[in-house]
Amino acid sequence: MPQPTSRARPTGHPGYSETLPREPESAATARRLVRISPSVWELAELAEDTALVISELVANAVQHARRESIRVTMERPETACVPAGVVDFSKAPPAPRAPDDESESGRGLALMAELAKNWGTEALPWGKRVWAELEGKR
Repeated sequence: MPQPTSRARPTGHPGYSETLPREPESAATARRLVRISPSVWELAELAEDTALVISELVANAVQHARRESIRVTMERPETACVPAGVVDFSKAPPAPRAPDDESESGRGLALMAELAKNWGTEALPWGKRVWAELEGKR
């Protein structure tokens, strides 16, 4: 099983990433990372929404991706913009569903779309990155 690793970017705009095992328990570690980053960047008002979004992205990757690991990413390309994402080894893009009232899952992408300014999928040669961009008030 891969060990969690974390690193800050040495140059360019601020960012953090962490490789985690592809298992449900990794959502807690991912939430911790995305709560800390906005606070460090003086965007604490984004911490809880970003944590909720990343929980949904990790849950999707755990359920649908391949291999043993995923990578959680956080960036700050602009003063009040925080893109958060999950990189996995599946090329299949996430597909929004319309769950019925009794379903326990299937609402994550709709919730993410409600909280995020924008979201999308970036194809990678070996998988994909699903990201959501949250915007603060700075």
